[in-house]
This record gives sequence, C-alpha cells and structure tokens, in this order.
Amino acid sequence: MPSDLKMKTDIVVAGLIFNKDKVLLVKHKKLGLWLPVGGHIDKNETPDEALLREIKEETNLEVRILSKNKMSLDGNVKKNLAVPFHANVHSVGDHDHCCFFYLCKSLNSKKLKINNELDDFKWISKKELKSKGIPADVGNIGLKAFGLYERLTN
Repeated sequence: MPSDLKMKTDIVVAGLIFNKDKVLLVKHKKLGLWLPVGGHIDKNETPDEALLREIKEETNLEVRILSKNKMSLDGNVKKNLAVPFHANVHSVGDHDHCCFFYLCKSLNSKKLKINNELDDFKWISKKELKSKGIPADVGNIGLKAFGLYERLTN
C-alpha cells in the first residue's frame, strides 16, 4: 500500500485478564486468532467503560482493572481513567486498530461463558504464551502483562 494512503483506524481496548497464575485468551471467530478479550469503543463511552462492557459481553466475566489512576478529582475532573500498560496499532485485514491494553483480574472466573463472536477460550500460563498458534505480538504483550501482574501480586 502506498504510504500516502492511510488505512481506516478504529480505537479499541483489550484486557489481559488474570485468574491466579493464568491469563485468558479467546479464539476470535472472524480473525481465527487467539487474542485477549476486547473490542471497539462506542460513541460517548470511555475506554474503561468499553473494556468492562466488552469483557462482560464476550465472556460474561466481571473484572477489576488493575491500573486505576489514583489522582484526586480536582477542578473539572469527573473521573480518572485506568492507564493502559501497552498501546499499539495493528492490522486486522481491511483496516487498523489502535489498541489500548489493560491489566485486569477476574472476579468471577467460574461464570466464564463465551458469546457467538468467539470460537473458544483458554486460560494459559506464562510459558504457554510462546506456544504454536499464539500470534507473536500477543505472546509478547502477554509476557509484559505477566511481568506487571507478578509485581503487583507479590
């Protein structure tokens, strides 16, 4: 593609959801890839709201976002938003996604039930992130998430 033609870019969020010492990946039906849970930010929705909504819609899970901003609500500030631990722009075929990645902890992992956008799910260990079938970028982001999660929980 010529560099002067820009791809459509959607703003999206993704959560690396931890349960004990494993992280959740889902098999995306349209893309056929193992990915963290996430999706598009709707109009008039904050990234935090979009993340919680997408996780609930796709997996029925409730989570706590672990990177909450703890600054005081001074002046005109209505609420503080979580800080992503990683952000990138990646291709999803016919357009790009600008994705903000967040560290999350599952609050009800026994209620996990995927919706019809997904083919499968699995809780995987840090070691399994480099397994065949997991995209390299997902593995690298997952390893970064594990490092942060281990520091927060130890």
